[in-house]
Formats: sequence, C-alpha cells, structure tokens
Amino acid sequence: MENVFLVGPMGVGKTTVGKVLAAQLELEFYDSDREIEEATGADIPWIFDVEGEAGFRLREIRMIDQLSVKKNIVLATGGGAVLAQENRNWLKARGIVVYLRATLIQQLERTSRDKGRPLLQTPDPVKKIKEIMNIREPLYLDVADIVVDTSRNPRSVGKEVCKQIKNYLSE
Repeated sequence: MENVFLVGPMGVGKTTVGKVLAAQLELEFYDSDREIEEATGADIPWIFDVEGEAGFRLREIRMIDQLSVKKNIVLATGGGAVLAQENRNWLKARGIVVYLRATLIQQLERTSRDKGRPLLQTPDPVKKIKEIMNIREPLYLDVADIVVDTSRNPRSVGKEVCKQIKNYLSE
C-alpha cells in the first residue's frame, strides 16, 4: 500500500476519516496540524496570532515535507495545505491523494463551535467558507487522485475510500 494523503476544507472530517481509514488499511495515522502543534508546543490559533497565516504556512510546508516522505501512512493535511505548490507536488509524487468533500452546510455545522479555526473567527463564517472554497476547490481537484463525499458516517466514508483506492490502483 502506498501512502494516502487526505486533502479538503475544514470540517470535512479529514482527521476522523483518516483515523478510521488508517485502521482499515493497517497504516500509521498522522495529522499535519497536530504534528505542527506538537513540534512547536503551541496550538494553531496561537501560531496564527503570533506568526500570522504566512508563518503558519511555512511551518506547514516543512511538516508536510517531513511527513510525506514516511512510508505506509495516512496523512490528514490542514485545509489550506494545498495553497503551497510544494505541498501539492510532494503529495502527488509520494502517495495517493484523496479529496474529501462536504457541502457548505455540513462544513458550517461541523466547524461552528470550534474556536480552534482561526480563519472562521469572523462575523460571517458562511461568506468566509465560500471565499476559501473559491480559491481552494480548484487546487483540491487538481491534486486529487480520488474524490469522496463525506456526508455519511466516518466508517462508511473509510470503506468508500478503500474501494476507490483499489479501483485506482488497478487502473
């Protein structure tokens, strides 16, 4: 089995589905945001406050390079990881990229009470999600080998991803 890299916007369930998928495929699971927090000793909102988004993105580029060279892993990337060309190149070259997709309503429901999402700390989170998706959707689609909808429960989504990977590898 190759590496499996999960991309998609915040609130699609990359971490939750990633853990399920790693168990189903018997691979090790990593979450790039958690790894950044562990390496810095600070949470993502604090990094955004102190270093800004640009500082966080530099940390993210370094972490995705480190993690994506590992073997036999499932990696849940941060929603904005695809913004960096380097990340897109590494993910495409080093594994199978799965774009997990959800509706705007699902994203809003899943992120509405989470204060750990600096980009959504705004008076109009719906507008912000739309703005983000206008920029990132083409990047998710460009980097993805497989696209899977996450409107079901995580176990079901994991099974669908496994099925799609088998189909992809047999092509």
